[in-house]
Amino acid sequence: MKKKKLNLGNEIIKVLSEGGNLKYNYKQIAAKIGIFDKNGREKVKRIIEDFVSAKIILTAGRGKYRLNPKHYRSDVTGRNYITGQLTVRASGSAFVISENGGGDDIFISEGNLQNALHGDTVKVLLFPTRKEKRREGEVVEIVKRSKKLLTGIIKQHSGTCYFMPDSPSYKRDVLIPTRFVNGAKNGEKVVVSIVDWTPDSRSPIGKVENVLGKPGEHNVEMNAILVENDFPLRFSPEVENEVAKFEDYLSESEINKRRDFRAVPTFTIDPVDAKDFDDAISYEKLESGLHRVGIHIADVSFYVKKNSLVDKEAYERGTSVYLVDRVVPMLPEKLSNFLCSLRPNEDKLCYSAVFDLDDNAHVRREWFGRTVIHSNRQFSYDEVQEIIENKSSEMSEVILPVYQLTQKLRKSRLENFAINFESAEVKFVLDENGKPIDIFLYESKESNFLIEELMLLANKKVAEKIGKKVARQKEIKTFVYRIHDEPISDKLEKFKTFAHKLGYDLKTGSRKALVSSFNKMLEESKKNHEHDMINQLTIRLMARAVYSTENIGHYGLAFPYYTHFTSPIRRYPDLMVHRLLDGYLKGKPSVNKDEYETYCKHASQMEQKATEAERSSIKFKQAEYLSERVGQEFEAIVTGIAKWGVYAEIKESKCEGLIPIRKFDDDFYYIDEDNYALIGLHKGRNLQMGSSVIIKVEGVDVLKKQINFDIVRIK
Repeated sequence: MKKKKLNLGNEIIKVLSEGGNLKYNYKQIAAKIGIFDKNGREKVKRIIEDFVSAKIILTAGRGKYRLNPKHYRSDVTGRNYITGQLTVRASGSAFVISENGGGDDIFISEGNLQNALHGDTVKVLLFPTRKEKRREGEVVEIVKRSKKLLTGIIKQHSGTCYFMPDSPSYKRDVLIPTRFVNGAKNGEKVVVSIVDWTPDSRSPIGKVENVLGKPGEHNVEMNAILVENDFPLRFSPEVENEVAKFEDYLSESEINKRRDFRAVPTFTIDPVDAKDFDDAISYEKLESGLHRVGIHIADVSFYVKKNSLVDKEAYERGTSVYLVDRVVPMLPEKLSNFLCSLRPNEDKLCYSAVFDLDDNAHVRREWFGRTVIHSNRQFSYDEVQEIIENKSSEMSEVILPVYQLTQKLRKSRLENFAINFESAEVKFVLDENGKPIDIFLYESKESNFLIEELMLLANKKVAEKIGKKVARQKEIKTFVYRIHDEPISDKLEKFKTFAHKLGYDLKTGSRKALVSSFNKMLEESKKNHEHDMINQLTIRLMARAVYSTENIGHYGLAFPYYTHFTSPIRRYPDLMVHRLLDGYLKGKPSVNKDEYETYCKHASQMEQKATEAERSSIKFKQAEYLSERVGQEFEAIVTGIAKWGVYAEIKESKCEGLIPIRKFDDDFYYIDEDNYALIGLHKGRNLQMGSSVIIKVEGVDVLKKQINFDIVRIK
């Protein structure tokens, strides 16, 4: 009988799969397959190395291997597939990251997309690859169409109506049948949903869901940004009706269930234009000499019950969105600006973290629970800054002791090797039509740090209360953490070399050494024009902070336990934390971990979308601002080097634009990736990240949020 030819790849996977948590070297794997000769073993070894390169198999100690459960999936044929969300680039190519996490991006060429669209969940067949090649694949199934609504321009020509998406990630026009036009006129900006795209059709079929108006108008573009990032423009009538039934007064029976802080001096500090006040601070000096600081957070969970209509809406939104000219709240106005908002001179329900601190700001006692408060004063950050600087004003006898304590908290945190990121916030002065007439930069001051340190303290201590195991505790209960992973190692080594050439000594031997040298570098760079560039590059090294039930600590803050507890009006994870904390303090059992991990992933995704919406609104206003200044020259800092050109940011306004590579026509230029530089081969002109240049605004496409510069000279 002819011996059946083995598929070694499948057999290797089978051995590791059946071995469970066991780890094998290549000789053991070969033996389990039935291969004992030298040539056969070498062949097994080569295939294992290819699988390690493709991250199908992981190394597990010296010379041993195990299957990567997060990255490998096969069907009955043994072929290698992953499922994940598709991201399409402006070039037309795309990539997919496995929904199970782990591994590199899978590259999908435009010809292998089939009829998948940006945001779809797809099944991808992975192509065989050698370890030096990037991983590639082909879309073989659309598992789930994205429900994403698109914004763009409606076009009508010769009786045919089609839609041109704003987003460069959607490369195809969308056909709009007459019955789906819904009154949209040629040239208007509209919202469209994809209703069908059959395999044999060249273009998807769309339906106009909403007419936004004339492209370029302020409200039209702000609404388009919200839609593009999956945030609804309004609350449904059903949600508004549910909220309208909430009582406007506090019952005595509810107040009597709570710890009463109404007689304790209490205040809020917020931006001057804020309307939703999440947090208030109370202070009293105890006879023992300790300082009792109450961090009182709006008790949203009292009003928003799990699985109510408003709760489901808040979960879907995940967060409030802060655009240039408006806040799009997570909760309807009656809740966010009135019932829950800790407005002055009103009794309010809170969930509080109360700490008794000694003179060195060490926590001696802590308490968590439901309270009722009465804020005596609503301060702006500028008003509190004036009190700090002048040492006397209304409630200074309360604010100044709190300020002194928070200074010590901040000093202690930085001495514990938290990373001290600092960046200026872009602010706009808008006229009555929403047009930007000025841009300025807002930098945090001591009044901002006062609130920041107290919020960090509350978030840290709440996470410790649930996550830190104590004696005789049987289990750690499922909780929602805010986690931040360590820097990406390969990027870190590249940046270390670059920083060294700028004169900074970045030590990477330990976390303590790395963070200490990071902070020293960030402080020293303030003396020259390199600070913004180094600050941004340092941020890019870091993993993104996310929500998770798996606690790995917060690297940037140097906290082993951290959560978000302090902003439930504007962040859904904080609302979850309030509910979990309250339940666990009452002795309730642990919630389902998988269920809450799903909630965490959704919250992280919506947070990222809110960030993108905020950035997009800023870019639109910056483009609109510079459209009136074409031809003018400005001093700028180089912020990026790419094969298509050099990115530069105007110092005074942080407006970033592209100097196209064609503008560098005096030499042959090449990119030095290790040094983030563009270098002239013959004349030696050198532009690198942080270089100071004089640019001229050459052209602006406001609708595309694109700004082009010409280079005048290198400073």
